[in-house]
Amino acid sequence: MNSCSIGIDIIALVPAAGIGSRMQTICPKQYLTIGQSTVLEHSITCLLSHSQIKKAVVALSINDGWFDALPFSKDSRVLRVIGGTTRAESVLACLVAVKSNWVLVHDAVRPCLHMDDLKRLLACRSQDNKIGAILAVPVNDTIKRSMRGKAVISCTIERQNLWHALTPQFFPYLLLKNCLIYAINKGAIITDDSSALEYCGYYPDLISARNDNIKLTQPEDLALAASYLNYI
Repeated sequence: MNSCSIGIDIIALVPAAGIGSRMQTICPKQYLTIGQSTVLEHSITCLLSHSQIKKAVVALSINDGWFDALPFSKDSRVLRVIGGTTRAESVLACLVAVKSNWVLVHDAVRPCLHMDDLKRLLACRSQDNKIGAILAVPVNDTIKRSMRGKAVISCTIERQNLWHALTPQFFPYLLLKNCLIYAINKGAIITDDSSALEYCGYYPDLISARNDNIKLTQPEDLALAASYLNYI
Protein backbone atom coordinates (compact mmCIF):
# COMPACT_ATOMS: atom_id res chain seq x y z
CA MET A 1 0.00 0.00 0.00
CA ASN A 2 1.23 3.47 -0.88
CA SER A 3 1.98 6.11 1.71
CA CYS A 4 3.33 9.57 0.99
CA SER A 5 3.45 13.19 2.04
CA ILE A 6 1.84 15.51 -0.50
CA GLY A 7 1.98 19.30 -0.52
CA ILE A 8 -1.02 19.97 -2.76
CA ASP A 9 -3.93 21.94 -1.38
CA ILE A 10 -6.84 19.48 -1.47
CA ILE A 11 -6.78 15.69 -1.25
CA ALA A 12 -9.90 13.56 -1.56
CA LEU A 13 -10.33 10.72 0.94
CA VAL A 14 -12.61 7.82 0.01
CA PRO A 15 -13.36 5.17 2.67
CA ALA A 16 -14.12 2.00 0.68
CA ALA A 17 -13.44 -0.83 3.12
CA GLY A 18 -17.08 -1.66 3.80
CA ILE A 19 -18.95 -4.80 2.79
CA GLY A 20 -22.42 -3.33 2.27
CA SER A 21 -24.40 -6.45 3.23
CA ARG A 22 -27.78 -4.74 2.80
CA MET A 23 -27.22 -4.66 -0.98
CA GLN A 24 -27.44 -8.48 -1.02
CA THR A 25 -24.73 -8.84 -3.67
CA ILE A 26 -21.74 -11.15 -4.06
CA CYS A 27 -19.27 -8.25 -4.05
CA PRO A 28 -19.09 -5.03 -2.00
CA LYS A 29 -21.50 -2.44 -3.37
CA GLN A 30 -18.71 -0.07 -4.41
CA TYR A 31 -17.73 -2.64 -7.04
CA LEU A 32 -21.16 -2.98 -8.61
CA THR A 33 -21.28 -1.53 -12.10
CA ILE A 34 -23.24 1.33 -13.63
CA GLY A 35 -22.62 1.43 -17.36
CA GLN A 36 -19.01 0.45 -18.01
CA SER A 37 -17.64 1.59 -14.65
CA THR A 38 -17.94 0.54 -11.03
CA VAL A 39 -19.70 2.69 -8.46
CA LEU A 40 -16.30 3.44 -6.91
CA GLU A 41 -14.92 4.65 -10.24
CA HIS A 42 -17.89 6.95 -10.77
CA SER A 43 -17.46 8.37 -7.26
CA ILE A 44 -13.75 9.06 -7.61
CA THR A 45 -13.81 10.24 -11.23
CA CYS A 46 -16.10 13.14 -10.34
CA LEU A 47 -13.73 14.25 -7.58
CA LEU A 48 -10.66 14.12 -9.79
CA SER A 49 -12.50 16.05 -12.50
CA HIS A 50 -12.20 19.18 -10.34
CA SER A 51 -9.01 21.09 -11.06
CA GLN A 52 -8.19 21.67 -7.37
CA ILE A 53 -8.28 17.97 -6.46
CA LYS A 54 -5.13 16.25 -7.68
CA LYS A 55 -5.09 13.09 -5.55
CA ALA A 56 -7.58 10.63 -4.10
CA VAL A 57 -6.71 8.25 -1.25
CA VAL A 58 -8.86 5.12 -1.09
CA ALA A 59 -9.11 3.05 2.10
CA LEU A 60 -9.62 -0.63 1.22
CA SER A 61 -10.34 -3.75 3.19
CA ILE A 62 -7.28 -5.90 3.79
CA ASN A 63 -9.16 -8.67 1.98
CA ASP A 64 -10.14 -6.52 -1.00
CA GLY A 65 -9.98 -8.62 -4.16
CA TRP A 66 -11.51 -6.21 -6.67
CA PHE A 67 -9.61 -2.91 -6.67
CA ASP A 68 -6.52 -4.14 -8.54
CA ALA A 69 -8.67 -5.21 -11.49
CA LEU A 70 -9.90 -1.66 -12.08
CA PRO A 71 -8.11 0.42 -14.75
CA PHE A 72 -7.76 3.41 -12.44
CA SER A 73 -5.91 1.32 -9.85
CA LYS A 74 -2.83 2.12 -11.96
CA ASP A 75 -3.60 5.86 -12.03
CA SER A 76 -0.85 7.77 -10.20
CA ARG A 77 -3.47 10.16 -8.81
CA VAL A 78 -5.18 7.34 -6.90
CA LEU A 79 -3.41 6.08 -3.76
CA ARG A 80 -4.52 3.23 -1.52
CA VAL A 81 -4.29 2.40 2.15
CA ILE A 82 -5.63 -0.37 4.36
CA GLY A 83 -8.85 0.78 6.02
CA GLY A 84 -10.12 0.02 9.50
CA THR A 85 -13.12 -1.81 10.90
CA THR A 86 -15.16 1.41 11.01
CA ARG A 87 -15.59 4.28 8.59
CA ALA A 88 -13.89 6.67 11.02
CA GLU A 89 -10.86 4.40 11.27
CA SER A 90 -10.65 4.17 7.48
CA VAL A 91 -10.75 7.96 7.10
CA LEU A 92 -8.05 8.27 9.76
CA ALA A 93 -5.91 5.74 7.88
CA CYS A 94 -6.17 7.98 4.80
CA LEU A 95 -5.22 11.04 6.85
CA VAL A 96 -2.18 9.33 8.34
CA ALA A 97 -0.93 8.41 4.86
CA VAL A 98 -0.93 11.95 3.45
CA LYS A 99 -0.57 15.59 4.37
CA SER A 100 -2.49 18.53 2.95
CA ASN A 101 -4.06 21.83 3.90
CA TRP A 102 -7.64 20.68 3.31
CA VAL A 103 -9.26 17.30 2.75
CA LEU A 104 -12.49 16.29 1.09
CA VAL A 105 -14.12 13.08 2.35
CA HIS A 106 -16.58 11.33 0.04
CA ASP A 107 -18.53 8.10 0.39
CA ALA A 108 -17.37 5.41 -2.04
CA VAL A 109 -21.00 4.64 -2.85
CA ARG A 110 -22.21 8.13 -3.78
CA PRO A 111 -21.65 8.03 -7.56
CA CYS A 112 -24.06 10.85 -8.48
CA LEU A 113 -22.24 13.87 -7.07
CA HIS A 114 -22.90 16.90 -9.26
CA MET A 115 -19.99 19.18 -10.13
CA ASP A 116 -21.96 22.31 -9.22
CA ASP A 117 -22.39 21.05 -5.64
CA LEU A 118 -18.70 20.17 -5.43
CA LYS A 119 -17.69 23.63 -6.61
CA ARG A 120 -19.94 25.37 -4.08
CA LEU A 121 -18.61 23.19 -1.27
CA LEU A 122 -14.98 23.94 -2.10
CA ALA A 123 -15.77 27.65 -2.38
CA CYS A 124 -16.36 27.83 1.39
CA ARG A 125 -12.59 27.87 1.81
CA SER A 126 -12.39 31.30 0.15
CA GLN A 127 -14.94 32.74 2.59
CA ASP A 128 -12.57 32.75 5.57
CA ASN A 129 -14.04 29.46 6.78
CA LYS A 130 -11.67 27.83 9.27
CA ILE A 131 -13.85 24.84 10.19
CA GLY A 132 -15.23 23.49 6.92
CA ALA A 133 -18.61 22.51 5.52
CA ILE A 134 -20.69 19.58 4.35
CA LEU A 135 -23.21 19.04 1.59
CA ALA A 136 -26.69 18.50 2.98
CA VAL A 137 -30.37 18.50 2.02
CA PRO A 138 -33.14 19.97 4.18
CA VAL A 139 -35.56 17.33 5.50
CA ASN A 140 -38.90 17.59 3.69
CA ASP A 141 -40.61 14.39 4.80
CA THR A 142 -42.46 13.94 8.07
CA ILE A 143 -40.13 12.20 10.50
CA LYS A 144 -41.38 9.64 13.04
CA ARG A 145 -39.56 8.28 16.06
CA SER A 146 -40.38 4.67 16.93
CA MET A 147 -40.75 3.12 20.34
CA ARG A 148 -37.55 1.48 21.54
CA GLY A 149 -37.24 -1.95 19.92
CA LYS A 150 -40.64 -1.74 18.23
CA ALA A 151 -41.89 -0.75 14.78
CA VAL A 152 -44.53 1.42 16.43
CA ILE A 153 -44.72 5.21 16.27
CA SER A 154 -43.66 6.97 19.44
CA CYS A 155 -43.89 10.56 18.20
CA THR A 156 -43.44 12.93 15.27
CA ILE A 157 -40.16 14.86 15.11
CA GLU A 158 -40.29 18.54 14.24
CA ARG A 159 -38.48 18.69 10.89
CA GLN A 160 -37.65 22.40 10.99
CA ASN A 161 -33.86 22.85 11.06
CA LEU A 162 -33.28 19.15 10.23
CA TRP A 163 -30.95 18.22 7.38
CA HIS A 164 -29.88 15.02 5.64
CA ALA A 165 -26.07 14.95 5.82
CA LEU A 166 -24.40 14.01 2.52
CA THR A 167 -20.85 13.83 1.25
CA PRO A 168 -18.43 15.20 0.28
CA GLN A 169 -17.53 16.82 3.56
CA PHE A 170 -14.71 19.37 3.49
CA PHE A 171 -12.41 20.22 6.40
CA PRO A 172 -8.93 21.50 7.28
CA TYR A 173 -6.60 18.51 7.37
CA LEU A 174 -5.24 18.94 10.90
CA LEU A 175 -8.62 19.78 12.41
CA LEU A 176 -10.26 16.64 11.03
CA LYS A 177 -7.33 14.44 11.96
CA ASN A 178 -7.12 15.70 15.54
CA CYS A 179 -10.88 15.50 16.08
CA LEU A 180 -11.08 11.96 14.69
CA ILE A 181 -8.23 10.77 16.92
CA TYR A 182 -9.81 12.35 19.99
CA ALA A 183 -13.33 11.09 19.25
CA ILE A 184 -12.17 7.55 18.44
CA ASN A 185 -10.09 7.39 21.63
CA LYS A 186 -13.09 8.55 23.66
CA GLY A 187 -15.34 5.90 22.10
CA ALA A 188 -17.66 8.50 20.57
CA ILE A 189 -20.29 7.48 18.03
CA ILE A 190 -19.04 8.87 14.71
CA THR A 191 -21.55 8.45 11.92
CA ASP A 192 -19.89 10.89 9.55
CA ASP A 193 -16.78 13.06 9.60
CA SER A 194 -18.63 16.15 10.73
CA SER A 195 -19.80 14.33 13.87
CA ALA A 196 -16.16 14.00 14.96
CA LEU A 197 -15.77 17.78 14.72
CA GLU A 198 -19.08 18.33 16.50
CA TYR A 199 -17.95 16.05 19.33
CA CYS A 200 -14.96 18.36 19.80
CA GLY A 201 -17.03 21.55 19.75
CA TYR A 202 -16.65 22.61 16.11
CA TYR A 203 -19.69 23.23 13.92
CA PRO A 204 -19.24 23.13 10.11
CA ASP A 205 -21.40 25.02 7.63
CA LEU A 206 -24.26 23.37 5.75
CA ILE A 207 -24.17 23.72 1.96
CA SER A 208 -27.57 22.96 0.43
CA ALA A 209 -27.16 20.27 -2.23
CA ARG A 210 -29.08 18.31 -4.83
CA ASN A 211 -31.37 15.46 -3.81
CA ASP A 212 -29.92 13.08 -6.41
CA ASN A 213 -26.59 12.75 -4.55
CA ILE A 214 -27.80 9.42 -3.18
CA LYS A 215 -25.91 6.83 -1.15
CA LEU A 216 -26.30 3.27 -2.42
CA THR A 217 -27.68 1.21 0.46
CA GLN A 218 -30.58 -0.92 -0.78
CA PRO A 219 -30.72 -3.03 -4.00
CA GLU A 220 -33.12 -0.61 -5.70
CA ASP A 221 -30.65 2.26 -5.25
CA LEU A 222 -28.44 0.92 -8.06
CA ALA A 223 -31.15 1.38 -10.69
CA LEU A 224 -31.95 4.83 -9.31
CA ALA A 225 -28.29 5.88 -9.53
CA ALA A 226 -28.11 4.52 -13.08
CA SER A 227 -31.09 6.67 -14.06
CA TYR A 228 -29.50 9.76 -12.53
CA LEU A 229 -26.30 9.03 -14.44
CA ASN A 230 -28.29 8.55 -17.67
CA TYR A 231 -27.55 4.83 -18.02
CA ILE A 232 -31.24 3.93 -18.26
